[in-house]
Amino acid sequence: MKHERIRVVHGSGNVYRDLAKKNADLKQFKAVLAAEIIKVLDGRAMSVRQAHALTGIAAADFSRIRNADLGRFTADRLMLILSKLGSRVEVAVKVRQPTANRYLAAW
Repeated sequence: MKHERIRVVHGSGNVYRDLAKKNADLKQFKAVLAAEIIKVLDGRAMSVRQAHALTGIAAADFSRIRNADLGRFTADRLMLILSKLGSRVEVAVKVRQPTANRYLAAW
């Protein structure tokens, strides 16, 4: 065990793609939006109830976002929440041709 070699694999930057999850790019996008929402809440030391009072979005939705339970959220809803928190959302799109998933080949 002491002399086993550990294989290091560099990820693509999208853990969902690296794990061959369905709709990986959308899941990554939603995770980034959720992280930005959490960053705003934390930066303002805002509770989910305070966020609800400010935005009209249910406190339970903010709790779901904090817990990374994003299944009920669409990307546009997450962008709307960020907007209601006073943030401006800009999205850049880069389209690439699909390639073989070299990250999974190492496993």
